[in-house]
Amino acid sequence: MVPADNGPEMSVTTRGILNKVRHMVPPMLDKFHKGQLGRVAVIGGSRDYTGAPYFSAMASARLGCDMSHVICTPEAAAVIKTYSPNLMVHPLMRQSPDDEAPEPDPDTVSASIIEMLPRLHVLVVGPGLGRDPLMHDTVSRVVRAAKEKEIPVVMDADALQVVQRDPDLVKGYKGAVLTPNVVEFKRLWDSLGLKDPGAAKETDKVESLARALDGVTIIQKGQKDFISNGKTTLVNDLEGGKKRSGGQGDTLTGSVATFLAWRKAYLDGLWDTAGHELEEDELIGLAAFGGSAITRECSRLAFLKRGRSLQASDLTDEVHGAFMGLFGDVDGDAGGSKL
Repeated sequence: MVPADNGPEMSVTTRGILNKVRHMVPPMLDKFHKGQLGRVAVIGGSRDYTGAPYFSAMASARLGCDMSHVICTPEAAAVIKTYSPNLMVHPLMRQSPDDEAPEPDPDTVSASIIEMLPRLHVLVVGPGLGRDPLMHDTVSRVVRAAKEKEIPVVMDADALQVVQRDPDLVKGYKGAVLTPNVVEFKRLWDSLGLKDPGAAKETDKVESLARALDGVTIIQKGQKDFISNGKTTLVNDLEGGKKRSGGQGDTLTGSVATFLAWRKAYLDGLWDTAGHELEEDELIGLAAFGGSAITRECSRLAFLKRGRSLQASDLTDEVHGAFMGLFGDVDGDAGGSKL
């Protein structure tokens, strides 16, 4: 029997931040057309890893983005296409050949992906990427092109190794969001040669890392999620599930991506936000907080039902319920969200 659920417990501070995030959520208005409320692409998926990009792309879609793409290798594409017909799967990535065949040129491989960028609002880079050098060289070129076009980029998993080797890839780019776990955070920290600031406060390290990357937003995953761009720091203390299974971080990347797509819709003025104005420079952090909150609530709800058997796919099933539990019906006011 599933235990009774009285909804998520949260601090007054968390509730206040979620109220601000809620103002970014577009109401469902008849005037909108396909694509306005989010076009997200996940770059990842390789010979050995097909689940991660699927979980990320499906979280983005279930949360409410209009169009969800996966850009992966041909081997991964054949598999991911069988998971869901709702995703648009593009076999544009290439891995280094196992035999003596000539290795594809990363400039050539990345060119076809870069051509897609004007059709997208947000990129997620990393789920299922693997450690293949050709894949890493390709995504480096794509991320640089996305920066030039001011397309937000969420980077996780093996994409963080790309950042470790070349911090300048994202340094100073305010549209970049990195989502390291404990191990990945330490690797980033060490790669930048940072010193332990001591134990003054629990957010010191995430703030130091964000400052070292000159304003990149970091979501430091842990018992609490710490979100900082080095100037503004948010702490998400929502309860999550107690089971730590592989793939839960992919729900985070997809959820953050959808909030970032809604950020664009908010800035484009697609609905009336009078009385609910947000500062442009706080929207990236609020989007990161929103994605973090959705993921934690998905984990909590899934754990209530599944307990220690919880798997990443269980979080996917809870995305809409988590949204409703945290934000409720945002469509009562045709002009936008209400407190």
